[in-house]
Amino acid sequence: MALQQLLFLLRPHASRFSRSVAVFKHLSTTNTESDNTKNDCNHDKTDPSNVASENKSLLENLSLLGVDVQMARRRQPGVFRKIQTNEQGLIDFLEQKGASRDIIASIISRFPRAITRSEEHLEERWRLWRGIFNTDAEVVNILKRSPESFFRSSDNGNLEKNIHYLSSLGIKPKDLHRLLTMAPRIFSNTLALNRMMVELLDSVCKSLGGTENEKFARTVISRNVYILIRSTKRVRSNIEFLLSALELNNDEALKLLQGHGAKILDLSHESLKTNFRNLKLKLKSLGCSQEQVRELILNYAPILFVSSDTLNQKLDCLVEGGIDIRRIIEKPKVMDYSVTTLKHRLEQLHQLGYDFEVNGISILDLSTKRFKSKLEKLREL
Repeated sequence: MALQQLLFLLRPHASRFSRSVAVFKHLSTTNTESDNTKNDCNHDKTDPSNVASENKSLLENLSLLGVDVQMARRRQPGVFRKIQTNEQGLIDFLEQKGASRDIIASIISRFPRAITRSEEHLEERWRLWRGIFNTDAEVVNILKRSPESFFRSSDNGNLEKNIHYLSSLGIKPKDLHRLLTMAPRIFSNTLALNRMMVELLDSVCKSLGGTENEKFARTVISRNVYILIRSTKRVRSNIEFLLSALELNNDEALKLLQGHGAKILDLSHESLKTNFRNLKLKLKSLGCSQEQVRELILNYAPILFVSSDTLNQKLDCLVEGGIDIRRIIEKPKVMDYSVTTLKHRLEQLHQLGYDFEVNGISILDLSTKRFKSKLEKLREL
């Protein structure tokens, strides 16, 4: 009944008597970001007399710094037609924060528009980021890895609103840290865009009979830091598919979506359907029932991240290695490892006469260090 209830409750009132079903009727949108430049340095203007000409002095300065000018030109050519920029201010600012010249050159090479930001803008943005990170070095490391996460948007007010909004949901500082580290584009989204995803998750919780809507949304976001940079259309479609394909009741759906099922909600919808169909066919070829397919996914939904070819290779490897498919359904995390690793571990265990029927397959899911330690103990015995 979960799917039928969900489809009905989330239809707009005006369309509930229509034969067409509109699920989760929120505005579907991709998470694009505006890059308004009101906080760029004051004299950051394009030469009106000759827009095709490049600022030769700027090119020389950047070349001396070690910037890959060709890369920068390919990425944001308009920057090099600016009459005045703030490259020296940016260099001084980042050096004060502990960034080396090589790191600064790399940042500008990959995101040259960074040199258009004013000192005031940089100071304010750094203050907001440091409210989440413990040290300047942590922020520098993020910039080194993904300069656009810091420089892409020039709207510090929007960043502050997003931080306040996500905090108001009860998202803890350590999870805000993860969001900004792993998916910084979340904080460049408009507040309305982030709020839209949270409202969608609220609606899902209500439709499944849940009463703690805010906790549900917070849990899903904490378990899947990328969900806020995906479209509501994608997430909505994936939830619909899981409810229908697995025939989940309300309790099962709430448990899955707040657990490891949250991790697959940002997967491409077509990939999710393709991987599900392949998993179903492969398990059927190994003698599994529909219920066993369902059990496997409920035990470990992230298995649907695995592409068809890779999944088939891993299952074949395990089955040919003497593992009963029922054991795999009970402990599906063993398929997190590569085919090469699984083959190597199976060979080592077979040499020692390890009995999987008696001892189970948990040993295959050990870390490299613990697996080696276990082998040593087995050899001693």
